[in-house]
This record gives sequence, structure tokens and C-alpha cells, in this order.
Amino acid sequence: MHAQPATRPPRRAPALLWDLDGTILDSIDLIVEGADYAFAGREGPRPTRAEWQALIGTSLDSMLARWATDVGDLTALRARYRQFQVQNHDRLVRLYPGVADLLRDMHARGHPMAIVSSKMEAGILRSMDHFGLTRLFERIVGTESTARHKPDPEPVRFALDALSVAPAHALFIGDSPHDSAAANAAGVSMVGVTWGAYTDDEIAAAGPSRRVSSAAEIAALVEALGG
Repeated sequence: MHAQPATRPPRRAPALLWDLDGTILDSIDLIVEGADYAFAGREGPRPTRAEWQALIGTSLDSMLARWATDVGDLTALRARYRQFQVQNHDRLVRLYPGVADLLRDMHARGHPMAIVSSKMEAGILRSMDHFGLTRLFERIVGTESTARHKPDPEPVRFALDALSVAPAHALFIGDSPHDSAAANAAGVSMVGVTWGAYTDDEIAAAGPSRRVSSAAEIAALVEALGG
């Protein structure tokens, strides 16, 4: 789907592709507690918190499939997980410090922006609408947008095509090794943020072009690149 961006100045490079969970949105507790709820009272294998957190940034079905015993079990787990998300979203999510102001500033300066997430579009929009940020993005790329998902590069390439931007004229900003793998394979410079679900060492090992620890560092990087 297309978000409805507000009036803005002429488009400027670089375009900014944003992961959602762990990058814009501090939703780690919602994601982990959602898994606890989905697997509670069920016989069969279940993930530890560390195992589940290590998969944040990949699609929900691919995460659940590691512990689901069959298709019916997967369907039930997905339904319970999404039920928890809907009921607890507003209570358990917040924005990372400085990110909202950064997004508004980048939009005002004319940088094309998209969200590239392994969530369904409805979940992405629920969060962005909740914080009044949806209008800042020209494109929302959710799990329905592509057949393959991060760490595959297809969602990144889809976003680039939607924005009519070449890989060399974009940055991907994310917090996970899955983001790095997708960005690197798509030929897009990856900016790894250190405030999300993954440690600095885990992000560094995934081979991002740069690592940053604050929204201000992202702003400075974009400015240094001519934005």
C-alpha cells in the first residue's frame, strides 16, 4: 500500500529504508511476551526468550514454524500471538529516543522514506498510526508485499523499486543481522543501530556499513552523505 505523505520539498538522496521493530519501535517486550502467550499451556516444544529474540526481524510464520508440530499447531500459535499483539500493543510499545523527531526532519528535508518490515501491513500501520508517523513514509513494505522476506533481499529491492531509487542512493537502517543480510545482498549501505534487539557485537558481525548508537548519529551521517 501507499502511505499518504504530506507536502514536501524536492526529493533528496539518500532514500532511507527503515526497519520497524527494534529500530523505530521499541516493541521487544510485546514480541517476546506475545510468544510466551502463544505457547503457554501447549504441549510440545517452545522457544526460550533468547531463541525467540534471535529471530526478531524475520517473518512470524518462519519463527513459529521452528516449534510448531504441524500446520494446525502453526495456525493456532499464530492466532494466539496476534491476539496478544492486538490487545497489548498500546501498552507495550514506545518509540526509541529521538527517532520521531529524526523521521519528521528527514521527511521535511525531502528524503524518500519507506518502512521495510517482516510484519503484516496492518501491524505496521497500527504502530505508525498510533504515533502519528504514517504520513512520513512513501511506502510501507510488509510481509504481504513480497514472496520472500528478510534476510532475503527481495523486500529491500521492492522498496527501492517503489521509491524509484537506485541501491547506491539509499541507506537501510535496521537493528538486526537479518536487516544487514538483506541490505547487503541488495547492494544498499546498511546502518546498524545498537539500541534494538541485538547486541553491538551481533550487529558488527553481520557486516553493516556503519553502526550508530543514537538518532543524532543517523542525522549526521545523512548530512555527511550530502543530504
